[in-house]
Amino acid sequence: MSQHNAPSVIYPLGRSHWQAWVLSSFGISALLLVGAWILTSQHIGWRQFAGLISVICVGSAAFQGWKNSPVGQLAWDGQVWRWEGPGYQAGIAEYKLLAAVDFQNVMLLRIENQAHAKLWLWAEQRAFSARWLDLRRAVYSPHRTLIGPGSPS
Repeated sequence: MSQHNAPSVIYPLGRSHWQAWVLSSFGISALLLVGAWILTSQHIGWRQFAGLISVICVGSAAFQGWKNSPVGQLAWDGQVWRWEGPGYQAGIAEYKLLAAVDFQNVMLLRIENQAHAKLWLWAEQRAFSARWLDLRRAVYSPHRTLIGPGSPS
């Protein structure tokens, strides 16, 4: 049986609306829990204040992380993955790709370059619905990925 690679695909990636929704849900839930704790406490002290400050700091860090999410496009040429973004030279580095989480309409992808630097990216169907199935086929197709020059992985 002959093995075929998935066809080439270029897919835009950026800030994930799904990730924002999940982070917002956790943040609001945490604020509600701390608020309930403060309202039901007989004595409001440093612990409640520390809990509130902690939730605000973690929420702010989560927002900054989401806001600074990598933006660019993931390209599969039939043999290797490439990440093309403003901070990267297009088409230079070859990446190994792994689908870490798959919710059918949203995937968390991990790409790793030759120096083993990892980048986590959220891919959403709504970003480019017409090419979503092509991306999924490329992510899950059995193929040889080159990490170093001429070295199979």
